[in-house]
Amino acid sequence: MAGRSFLLSICVSVLAIAATNPVPPTFYKNVLPVVQNHCQECHRPGEAAPMSFMTYQEVRPWAKAIREAVITSKMPPWPADPHYGKFSNDRSLSRAEIDTLVAWADTGAREGDPSEAPKAAQFVDGWDIHQPDVVFEMPNAFAVPASGTLEYQYIVIPSGFTEDKWVQESEARPGNRQVVHHIIAFIRPPGSKWMQDAKPGIPFVPVKESKEDKEKRKHRKDDDSGPPPELLVGFAPGLPPGILRPGQAKLVKAGSDFVFQMHYTANGKPGTDRSRIGLVFAKEPPKERVYTAAATNDKFAIPAGDPNFEVESDVTLQEPALLVDMMPHMHLRGKDFVYTAFYPTGESEVLLRVPKYDFSWQLFYYLSDQKVLPAGTRIHCVAHFDNSPNNPANPDATQEVHWGDQSWEEMMIGWFDVAIAPGKDPMDLFKEKKHAKNAAD
Repeated sequence: MAGRSFLLSICVSVLAIAATNPVPPTFYKNVLPVVQNHCQECHRPGEAAPMSFMTYQEVRPWAKAIREAVITSKMPPWPADPHYGKFSNDRSLSRAEIDTLVAWADTGAREGDPSEAPKAAQFVDGWDIHQPDVVFEMPNAFAVPASGTLEYQYIVIPSGFTEDKWVQESEARPGNRQVVHHIIAFIRPPGSKWMQDAKPGIPFVPVKESKEDKEKRKHRKDDDSGPPPELLVGFAPGLPPGILRPGQAKLVKAGSDFVFQMHYTANGKPGTDRSRIGLVFAKEPPKERVYTAAATNDKFAIPAGDPNFEVESDVTLQEPALLVDMMPHMHLRGKDFVYTAFYPTGESEVLLRVPKYDFSWQLFYYLSDQKVLPAGTRIHCVAHFDNSPNNPANPDATQEVHWGDQSWEEMMIGWFDVAIAPGKDPMDLFKEKKHAKNAAD
C-alpha cells in the first residue's frame, strides 16, 4: 500500500506541475490565428504596415516587439474607450490573445507543427474589399516635388454611369503611399456647380474664398449652386475601407462625377502618384441609403502653448435616422474627442469617446447595433487640442492655430454616417421645418 501511495503521490505531483507549466504556445497553432484576425489586414505586401506578417519567418524576428506592442495596447490600434459603445470593427485584442502573444515571445517564439495552422486568410490582391466591380483611376500621374507645400489638388473623373448605382463597398487606394497623405473621393451629382471650373482629369486648385464671401454664400437664400457633393470614401492612415451592411448602400446617381481631393506631402524625394477608387455594387436594391454628414466647427483660435483647448460642434437632425458609424478628425494637436447624443426626451448618451486621439490612426467606428436617432436629436462633439511644448507631435507651440488644410494647421470634424429610406432626400435631415402659421393669424 505504501508503494501505491508513493506512486499516486508522484502522479499527482506530475499533473500539478503540468497544470502550472502548460505547453508553450507555437506559431502555427496559437499565434497565427491571432495574427490573421488582427494583423494581416495591414501587415501584408502592398499594405500600410512596414513589415509583412504572413509567415513564421516574417513574424519571428518581431516577437519581442509584438510583445511590447500588445502589452502597451499600441497595436492593434484601437483608441476608443471601451466603456462607451460597441463597435463591429473593434480591433482590440482579448486578454487571452494578449497572453498568448506574450507567452509565445517569452518561451522562445516556437514555430510548431505547420499542419496545425488555420486555413490561410484570403485577400483580394491590391484591395481590402471584395474584387471591385469598377475601378476609377486618375488618368494622369501627378508629380510631387521633393520639397515645398502643395495645396489640395482636385481631380474630376466622370463616372459614365447611365443609371443610378448603389455602392455597398468602396475603397480609396493611393498609387504612392510615400507622398499621399489622404484621399477623399466625393460624389458630385448632376446639376452641382461645385468645382465647376475644373476640367476632367486635370488637377485643379480652387481659389480660396474670403471669410466675408463664405458667410454671404452661406446665408444666401437664392443659392443656385445645385445639389451638394457627398463623401463617398476616403484614405488616411489606419482608415478602413467603406464596407456597409447588406441592405445598406451609398447612392451614385446617373451622370455623377467623382472628385478626388488629394493631399500630397513632399518627403525629400520627387515622386509621382496615380490614386484610384474601387466600387462593389449592391447585388439587390437596398433597403436603406447611407449618407455621410458632419458636425464641424471651423471658427476657433487655439492659443499658443495651450495644453487643453476645447472646441465644440453640433448638428441637429430634423427627421429620424439610423446612426451607422462615427469618425473624429483633427490634426497633429488633436488630443481627445467625444460624441454625445442629446435626445428630444431630454436624455443624453455618450456614443463614442476617444481619450487619446492619434493623427496617425484615423478610424471609422462602426456600431455593432446601429442606433435610432429620433427627429430632434442633437449630435454634439467636444474636442480638445494640445498646443503645448509637451505635445511631441506639435509643429510649433509658439503659434496661435486656426482651421486650415495643412497638417500644421487644425481641423475639428465629427464625421458620422446615417441610414435613411432609399428614396429620401438626405438634405431633409438638416433643413429646419417651417411651422405653419396659426389659422387665427
